[in-house]
Amino acid sequence: MKQADLGTLRVSRIGMGCMGMSDAYTGANSDEGESIRTIHRAIELGVTLIDTAEIYGPFTNEELVGRALRGRRDKVMVATKFGLWSYADGVPQLNSRPENVRLAVEASLRRLQTDHIDLYYQHRVDRNTPIEDTVGVLAELVAEGKVRHIGLSEAGVATIRRAHTVHPISAVQSEYSLWTRDPEDQLLPVLRELGIGFVAYSPLGRGLLTGTIRSASDFADNDVRTKNPRFMGENLDHNLRLAEQVHGIANEVGATPAQVAIAWLLTRGHDIVPIPGTKRVSRLEENVAADGVQLSASQVEALESLPPVAGEHHDEASMRLIER
Repeated sequence: MKQADLGTLRVSRIGMGCMGMSDAYTGANSDEGESIRTIHRAIELGVTLIDTAEIYGPFTNEELVGRALRGRRDKVMVATKFGLWSYADGVPQLNSRPENVRLAVEASLRRLQTDHIDLYYQHRVDRNTPIEDTVGVLAELVAEGKVRHIGLSEAGVATIRRAHTVHPISAVQSEYSLWTRDPEDQLLPVLRELGIGFVAYSPLGRGLLTGTIRSASDFADNDVRTKNPRFMGENLDHNLRLAEQVHGIANEVGATPAQVAIAWLLTRGHDIVPIPGTKRVSRLEENVAADGVQLSASQVEALESLPPVAGEHHDEASMRLIER
């Protein structure tokens, strides 16, 4: 697989998101054996960036990744996140105070069964703790060898600039796909100015861009997409029509809609790494094969001319945590 650079961290240009193996989507927790086989197959295919977080589960996803990487730890870069602790009564709880970061990193190291984290993200910006204080303790963890590279997730450009003056930020993670193009206007230019890489989560639009979703009835009651505005009522109807257009372009390319959506992201720059999530070997193999999909200039133009998606990225409480 081709490579990409996240600051000074070199990784495969397609990574793997592990959240859905333990949290959030229909069928999570259904087959740990298949999830572990999927991680092993990803490594065989050249995927070197494995993404998790303490809140996924919570905690159980890091434990799963730790079990999967026994005997294989030296083959991958492990990314995890701290600071988004829970959703008490539906309200996100944030804590990035330095003393909490130290507790969090020790717990993640234990669950991941490793002595270092390759890329350690602040999951969401904690407005009650100066970013300089948080990055300051992360810099100490780098000096101690417990963390190799520092990342931010869903941070705004002002926060990124302030953080980067304390210690180099290697990567910023945010949602980016054919249907979520917000990063293009302000975020990506600043990251390129500073030499920071970009990790794109939900590159398949939480499944909408795969062409496999037909209606809201496809989701279990505990699937987080039932509360996502893009999967509700008229918004979903509109977005399913868009998915059909992606499917048409995929037929022209001779690839699946998921592969086309990932391949489009790969045209956006060598500093962008999508991390499609899956818990099945077959889907993992499909996603990774996007590395070999070539889009023509006219196909890229057709994809970029699609009408905007309907609905916000997340529910109201989660949107308040995203800096813009």
